[in-house]
Amino acid sequence: MIRINKYLSMCGVTSRRGAEALIAEGLVVVNGHTVEKVGTVIDESADVVKVDGVEVKPVDELVYVVLNKPPMVMTTLSDPFKRKTVVNFLKKLRQRVYPVGRLDYDTEGVLLLTNDGELAYRLAHPSFEIAKVYEAMVEGSFTRIAADMIQKGIRLEDGSLGRARVDILGYVKNTTRLRLTLHEGRKREVKQLCKAVGHKVIRLRRVEFAGITARGLKTGEWRLLSATEISRLHTITKTK
Repeated sequence: MIRINKYLSMCGVTSRRGAEALIAEGLVVVNGHTVEKVGTVIDESADVVKVDGVEVKPVDELVYVVLNKPPMVMTTLSDPFKRKTVVNFLKKLRQRVYPVGRLDYDTEGVLLLTNDGELAYRLAHPSFEIAKVYEAMVEGSFTRIAADMIQKGIRLEDGSLGRARVDILGYVKNTTRLRLTLHEGRKREVKQLCKAVGHKVIRLRRVEFAGITARGLKTGEWRLLSATEISRLHTITKTK
């Protein structure tokens, strides 16, 4: 017998602390019943545990992947509406891996996936301030004044203060290309920040996450991280 949060950690889904968030979102199911308490005890040899609709089991090898996520793809393991998910692009990977954080359905670019639950939790949690770099195309002529407002901080929908470094890359007709660097990466943060200063995001691409890029990968392609990249991720998250 084992606690569900420890079991999820052994399966590489998340850390023990991160399990609380998954349970709160109603994503953890045991034998067809949604788990409501972190302290729930299961029989790991007999119970069927699913996360986000997919059965999970303890991992025997840690794997680290970067995917160049296409737009109009769900950053989930399954989707009740049968939309394409990131799993569709990882069919040749033997091990089950899980997205580190999320990219919106219409957002493309760098997405890390792993079965190292503790590392994934730390990379995704705002308190670790992992750098995430986006390139956005927005409507209108974006000014330096708007960039400074975002850099100073803007209140987001959840009440938290969002901020980013903004570099104006250029203007094309009635649009502006931007590069935004964030260190917290809250839900829909780039879109919220740009909207707050009067500019709708037309296209959004993450070009870097924790120093990892998708350079050389076509849309929908993935690769395993190098030993150097993995070591750097462990260093910045203090997991080793």
